[in-house]
Amino acid sequence: MEQQKLPNSTLILVLGIISILTCCCYGLVGLVVGIIALILASKATKLYLENTELYTGYSNVKTGKILAIVGIVLSAIYLLMMVWVIMTLGWDAMQDQELLQERMQEFMGQ
Repeated sequence: MEQQKLPNSTLILVLGIISILTCCCYGLVGLVVGIIALILASKATKLYLENTELYTGYSNVKTGKILAIVGIVLSAIYLLMMVWVIMTLGWDAMQDQELLQERMQEFMGQ
């Protein structure tokens, strides 16, 4: 029986990398891409475990899954941080550099 490449194994790896690289895009892009990578990795793992001798490329799936988890965690932290900053300093301060500096100085007690 000839081994074939596990479906989406390279895509899962690429999405895992993208989830880390885009975690600073307000946390949303990295979160979505990471979740998609996890879903695909789950399906690929299930398929691989049904016939381990039939497929290659499982290492890409495992690596992509780990990267996706890291990307999701970083994105969630960044998203929560952005929500906290907006709640603390206000959305209007995020739009105006001088107001942002003023509110940051107030927050720091200076």
